[in-house]
Amino acid sequence: MIEKGAVFPMFYLPPVEYFVQLNNYKDGIVIEKEEHFPKQTYRNRANVYTPDGILALVVPVMKGSKTHTKIKDVKISYDFDWQRLHWLSLQACYRRSAYFEYYEDELAVFYEKNFPYLFDYNEQLLQFILKAIKLPLSISYTDSYEPEHPGNRDFRDSFNPKKESSFNQKPYFQVFDDRKGFLGNLSIVDLLFNQGPQSINYL
Repeated sequence: MIEKGAVFPMFYLPPVEYFVQLNNYKDGIVIEKEEHFPKQTYRNRANVYTPDGILALVVPVMKGSKTHTKIKDVKISYDFDWQRLHWLSLQACYRRSAYFEYYEDELAVFYEKNFPYLFDYNEQLLQFILKAIKLPLSISYTDSYEPEHPGNRDFRDSFNPKKESSFNQKPYFQVFDDRKGFLGNLSIVDLLFNQGPQSINYL
């Protein structure tokens, strides 16, 4: 039985497992806005499938965004043109997928316009994805940092790009699966570009 609510971190183009859990708890989702920014997490990185395997797309943050900076206050760095790099990578990875062109114009905006804060950028990307996969959610946000949330499932440390996930995922068609086979728990865009409107049924 699914508990009534869960606390989630805010990620950049989160992995598929994140959306499976969002779907499980869709009537009681709380997103953590007050935590201190942990480095080397999905909060500013996403994994995509290239011809050579997994590529991590990392959103650079301003120097000084150490562990004492609240996630909502972390600023994105534009010292180099990471947006162009990410967009070219997404095109190279998914141009041949069945549904890339279907979502391309709406997604391109996120790589043309500057967003000052990482949290706001991720939040707007999340709203785009939820709309694209047709997953209506009831979302609220924390207004203070609490180490524990009694009665709620806590996912804030559950998804880690450095550890292999135990998430048991059913394979779906991927553009380069003839080279490396099925790669699980990639960014939600991998599912979206390959499955399109069927993504919600998959979740």
